[in-house]
Amino acid sequence: MSILVVGSVAFDTVSTPAGEVTEALGGSATHFSVSASFWSPVRLVAVVGEDFTSAHRKPLLDRKVDIAGLTTAKGRTFRWSGVYGDDLNSARTLDTQLNVFADFKPDVPLAWRDTPLLFLANIDPELQWDVLEQVRGAKMIAADTMNYWIDSKPDALKKLLGRVDVLLINDGEIRL
Repeated sequence: MSILVVGSVAFDTVSTPAGEVTEALGGSATHFSVSASFWSPVRLVAVVGEDFTSAHRKPLLDRKVDIAGLTTAKGRTFRWSGVYGDDLNSARTLDTQLNVFADFKPDVPLAWRDTPLLFLANIDPELQWDVLEQVRGAKMIAADTMNYWIDSKPDALKKLLGRVDVLLINDGEIRL
């Protein structure tokens, strides 16, 4: 059974007590796609910039993620930078550069709109709602969110929660 995932593909710079990476392939849709691909076919809808090369696509393709919904827009790919301390559930954001992600309007390919499982990766809850309006009859809908959307768009998030079966958040986000 296929899974449709819609969300962010990014370059992350992350520091943890165990080490640091610079501009590693990241984003919630990326992490979900690679993980889910061990059990099910995955279809990815996201946007990247012109700096996203075939080498960046390779890890997704190696996991047989269908990237026909991965759009390349003029500009740079979304970038996020953060630090994790001893509590790996909480990151301190150092920098966010939305770049092409700022204008992302998910467009689910027509052939994918009947995909039985839908994962709304961490994006604006209004965009997540737009995706729900495009899909037909998903048997299970899961969503991810974060403190930024909980704080800045609580009404849109509450509306979305009425339509999802599973919500993925950490304990700090639950407290919010």
